[in-house]
Amino acid sequence: MKIIPTLQELVQEDTPCSLALGAFDGLHRGHMAVIHAACAPGGEGQVWEPAVFTFHTNPSGNCAVLTGRDKERILEHAGIRRLYSLDFRQVRDWEAEPFVRDLLFGTCNARRLCCGEDFRFGKGARGDTALLGRLCEEAGVELYVVPPVTDGGEKVSSTRIRRAVEEGDMPLAGRLLGRPFGFSLEVIHGNHIGGAVLGTPTINQAIPEGFVLPRFGVYASWCRVGGRYFYGVTNVGLKPTVGSDKVLAETWMPDFAGDLYGKQVRVFLMEFLRPEKKFGSLEELKEAIVENGKQAKEAASRTSAPSLFWDKE
Repeated sequence: MKIIPTLQELVQEDTPCSLALGAFDGLHRGHMAVIHAACAPGGEGQVWEPAVFTFHTNPSGNCAVLTGRDKERILEHAGIRRLYSLDFRQVRDWEAEPFVRDLLFGTCNARRLCCGEDFRFGKGARGDTALLGRLCEEAGVELYVVPPVTDGGEKVSSTRIRRAVEEGDMPLAGRLLGRPFGFSLEVIHGNHIGGAVLGTPTINQAIPEGFVLPRFGVYASWCRVGGRYFYGVTNVGLKPTVGSDKVLAETWMPDFAGDLYGKQVRVFLMEFLRPEKKFGSLEELKEAIVENGKQAKEAASRTSAPSLFWDKE
């Protein structure tokens, strides 16, 4: 997949594309319906390259529910071959019609556009699907407006997913996403109390700025390390018993032993076990962690490891 990260790197494309439009800040089931529409084959004699026009930060300013790296991986796995992932500030002052005619039809060589019914574009978000339809008709470009995907009678949206994650409702978040909620982050050094003092060695991962914060507490998790899956106990928060100056995901994998510092580890949060709590002693903390380990093992027996395309990493 070719990635174009800046306006300056855009070049006139000779190959026509089928272009999905949107912020795609979650790549949830609703977003993926738009992506799959863009990847659908054209008519007889039409050769279109599946492409996406999006932004590497959410124009709305809302927290992301997936990392940029995962966004790229999901799009590539879906069949996207050209990804325009720009800084929104580079195009926010473009008037709606030049944005479509000059950039999308012209430079990107879009011959089919796919978007959701609430898609807005152009300066001040003045452009809508009605204007987009008129511009496409004038240029002989196909337009497919994808109807919303619903779950439980409500539209699937990043807002619902963020709320579910913030409330610790991981089954709902996973259902709306169409995949388990998780993250792949670098393992950093912590205070080394888990292994040296408690006998429950953990990995620490800093939750990045701008990423949705799960409800602080302890989760049953699945972790992917070296091509294998291990069940885990993940605490998300500020570790009140021992203290932390930043929000961390701290995970104990009872069946894993090894040094993972500096490596990327993928953690899926599967089930909320309990709120974060300050214990009176490290011994009480250890007892709670061991008990949570038993609960996590039981949870793992009820859910299979997320064997999606992550297995190809």
